[in-house]
Amino acid sequence: MTRPKDNKIPCHTLFEERTHPARYVQWGSDIEPQSIEQMDNACRLPIAVAGALMPDAHLGYGLPIGGVLATKNAVIPYAVGVDIACRMKMSVLDLPVSALDDQADRLKKAIVEETRFGVGATFKKRRHHPVMDEDWSFAVQVKTHKDKAWSQLGTSGSGNHFVEFGLLTLDQADLGLAAGTYLALLSHSGSRGTGNLIATHYSHLASRLHPELPRELQHLAWLDLDTQAGQEYWRAMELMGRYAAANHALVHQHVTQHLGVTVLLDIENHHNFAWKEIHFGRDLIVHRKGATPAQAGTVGIIPGSMATPGFVVRGKGKPESLHSASHGAGRCMSRKAAKRQYNWSDSRAFLKARGVTLISAGLDEVPMAYKDILSVMQAQKDLVETIARFDPKLVKMAPPGERPED
Repeated sequence: MTRPKDNKIPCHTLFEERTHPARYVQWGSDIEPQSIEQMDNACRLPIAVAGALMPDAHLGYGLPIGGVLATKNAVIPYAVGVDIACRMKMSVLDLPVSALDDQADRLKKAIVEETRFGVGATFKKRRHHPVMDEDWSFAVQVKTHKDKAWSQLGTSGSGNHFVEFGLLTLDQADLGLAAGTYLALLSHSGSRGTGNLIATHYSHLASRLHPELPRELQHLAWLDLDTQAGQEYWRAMELMGRYAAANHALVHQHVTQHLGVTVLLDIENHHNFAWKEIHFGRDLIVHRKGATPAQAGTVGIIPGSMATPGFVVRGKGKPESLHSASHGAGRCMSRKAAKRQYNWSDSRAFLKARGVTLISAGLDEVPMAYKDILSVMQAQKDLVETIARFDPKLVKMAPPGERPED
């Protein structure tokens, strides 16, 4: 069933309630009913083929954060996420771990001076990366926001985005490193304001193309990939992927140059993106919204919170998970609930007990607002194997009062 062509609306598949929902598998039991309901709804879509729900899952727009959905020839902007290409990057440095104590001020200065936090954060003197030399003119919504993207290049944003130094511990040799403990730099951010604006535009366009969707499915509106709108969004999403990677590259480049150190190893991965992959012998579009790619042998990063460990992992390629794993611990309460329930006195005591120095953050990001990362990792031991453990020690996030962009 298709919409007739006209001068404004491209031909597009309409919604038809399916007799049986697509199948999905859930990992972990500590998941709120609303998130499960969102996953159930996503599997009602006629374009849905299969799904998976990660153990860090919590409520999102349309698809839950921690939701994985495979579709046929269609992409769902809200199933990619508002922060397109949000990702992780880790650099293992040739500094001694003692630098966390005897060079703490120097490390802090490197973070503070070499990135920017907060909604709309920019550099007065713009930074440069080849991504800005690419073609940004293929869609009005991309071309319009290129200048904004350049002004924010190398910045970190708000919400749960961070830059931090910590200890990376390998119990055995791997990834070209000997067993031992190393000083590492870890960052989490995405495509900043430009990615958000692009996501919002194409999400609204998808909704206009599917006015027939029931209320509970409106945020799951999709774009067929054989339409101009679908092709534009896909190209924009991939550009935002390279832009987000450039943001991280510049943060790590400038921090390491500031310190005059050498990078021994770097690891990175998206966790808000869509990929063209083959599953069950079919060409599919796999949306991972707050989920880490975990193909067999693929190395990725799963962070905890500002005072709980994260992990470098290697995927096991579990077919039922669509080769995916969690993207972190996952929230166990809303931002508003965290602000109501906790105060800085208790939170600072929690951080101090774990040897964490916090440069800045909002109360809504305190560790107690997150699920137990060790339980999350236990729930997905069939999805990934742990290579190393990362313990945060010097952390910077957006200052209190910032509106989250994630």
